[in-house]
Amino acid sequence: MGYTLNFAAVWRSFDDLLLGLGLSLVLAFGAILMGAVIGLGVAFALMAKNRLVKRPAAIYVSIIRNTPILVLVLFTYFALPQLGVRLGKIESFVFTLAVYSGAYLAEVFRSGLLSIPPGLREAGLAIGLTETQIRTSIIAPLMFRNILPSLSSTIISLFKDTSLAAAIAVPELTFETRKINVETFRVIETWMVASCLYVFTCSTLAALMRALERRLALPR
Repeated sequence: MGYTLNFAAVWRSFDDLLLGLGLSLVLAFGAILMGAVIGLGVAFALMAKNRLVKRPAAIYVSIIRNTPILVLVLFTYFALPQLGVRLGKIESFVFTLAVYSGAYLAEVFRSGLLSIPPGLREAGLAIGLTETQIRTSIIAPLMFRNILPSLSSTIISLFKDTSLAAAIAVPELTFETRKINVETFRVIETWMVASCLYVFTCSTLAALMRALERRLALPR
């Protein structure tokens, strides 16, 4: 018996898919912004000479990068309440993704810091800048330009990771797709449309990041 494609049921609920996609983007960018703050701080800690600063940062990166994100999501949502820490579904997922992204972004930022010549710091000190001014005015802008390709891949990967929020019933794109699938039994159609939305969004993000790379590229 052949299978006949029928997208009518999916189109009737297409608004729900778009709302889910919008929430996925909000989850991703909220987590990435917080993760960037965590990652930058951890990156500087990893570069520190003091072991009391460097060691905890290295342990954090190692533990988070070697733990599946789904395990972290379930631990945060189901286990932390047993310890008295209660978060809503969305807050729980954003917090988890921020901690997870922070570990990956720390390595991205660290590679950017390693690419900056040490002489720039010495030059900054020579003209009377403080360490904070050197980091914010010289090191951070140069590092950001150097890490853009790696940062692009990380952002796209983290956006796709928002699909795991469906595991705790956050109504993002994958959750809405699964809901439509259960209600209509149009398995192929619903997941085809969801896949196209993910591909389109990831392609758009990649194009935006490439445009930013070209804009910030040094003239040759």
